[in-house]
Amino acid sequence: MATQSPPMVPLQSPKDVSINELEAELQQIWQSYNNNGDGDSPSATRATTFSFVVYEPEETQQLLAALGFYRGPIDGIDGPLTASSIKAAQKAYGLPITGKPDDKTVALLREKFAKLSPAAEDNDADAVKRLAFSDDRGFVVADAIAAANPCRIIALFPTTGEDQGVTAQVSAYCPINKHSNNTLVCCEYVTIKGTTEALERNGGVVSELMISDLPKFLWWKATPDINNALFKRLATISTSVILDSSSFNSPEADLLRVFNLFEQGIPVADLNWRRIAAWQELAAEAFDPPERRASVREIDRVTIDYEKGNPNQALMFLGWLASRLQWHPVSCTEESGDYDIKRIHLVTADQRQVEAELAGIPTADWGEIAGDLVGLRLDSTNEQADCCTVLCSETSGCMRMEAGGRAQSCRILQVAPLTDQKPEQLLSQQLRRWGRDMLYEESLAVTGQILRLNVSDEQN
Repeated sequence: MATQSPPMVPLQSPKDVSINELEAELQQIWQSYNNNGDGDSPSATRATTFSFVVYEPEETQQLLAALGFYRGPIDGIDGPLTASSIKAAQKAYGLPITGKPDDKTVALLREKFAKLSPAAEDNDADAVKRLAFSDDRGFVVADAIAAANPCRIIALFPTTGEDQGVTAQVSAYCPINKHSNNTLVCCEYVTIKGTTEALERNGGVVSELMISDLPKFLWWKATPDINNALFKRLATISTSVILDSSSFNSPEADLLRVFNLFEQGIPVADLNWRRIAAWQELAAEAFDPPERRASVREIDRVTIDYEKGNPNQALMFLGWLASRLQWHPVSCTEESGDYDIKRIHLVTADQRQVEAELAGIPTADWGEIAGDLVGLRLDSTNEQADCCTVLCSETSGCMRMEAGGRAQSCRILQVAPLTDQKPEQLLSQQLRRWGRDMLYEESLAVTGQILRLNVSDEQN
């Protein structure tokens, strides 16, 4: 069970300031409170831990995507694809067709989105879940991070409309820690809003606000794109770029973008990777007994079921398994229908053939995270090998995995539901990992190869 965050005390309520006066205003806050400890009220000091930049995607694209009008990247850029999507929505809803996200259009998009439910079409339900993953206020997650890890938080909010520069606010909040004496270690908040162009134009100011000589984390909640000038500027100076592939608008294409970032030497971390840890641990433990250790090499059939809509957890699990067993992916084909099927052909180091099937299962009981694993089966064409292992979600089960003539000889295990899948818990954990995650990088390398095979097959 997740521990409850300590209460937060406002030291400085949000205050409008000039973009060029942000640092001076922050300094003034701490000069005012640094020597305030008089025995009754504790003094306050800024946390010297790390800088945490949060890029919040623009709302209009998310609403259009959720309602089925937009299929492009969530990047806050008001380009031709966004404009044509707005026109399509305006036409469908009987509004004046302008292609502009005016107040009336956005209000109606919000109204239509509010009426959607996970029982709607699969694509809509998945989009709803992705949109719900973001928070409108921007600091719901940040509050939880600040309470557990006081730091400097810089929130960037792209807006639509005419470029009129940027607006900025500063504030400060302090978590109350029972173990502290007379000094509160507090978190600084900086909020900057403006069009994508305005934010890019002020990218240098944002970079300077990231405290030098301390770790710098960038949580990019939109489509990761190295061609985005602001993303490139911030990513190249960050200790780690944090993403969440469960919330990607185009899951596989965006996960391939993450792999491309990794190849270019940009340090990346995926919160969704942490969600499959229990599956990895249980799969490894199934082959811990001495009598089963050698049989892991006999595995040549892999079946992975996941909630239809986002295959990234399944792809990352297969990437992890293949990297551990030294399998090399050689082809990938897809089949559409009730299940979204991917058939991936791999070869072992000694040239044995391995077949993997990833199946997107339509489920009525959606979890909180799009694309959660439902079940998996590891097996062999060698019926004498003691390697058949079935892992099932404790909440969804996996009847499909347990079917077949050899089910009685399989080791069947249940994966307990995780209680820390929400972004605030995963972020809090990730912010304590300042080094490279070699296991993730090795797994991502194989996952990227599979994704590129898929792209190559589609082009052919």
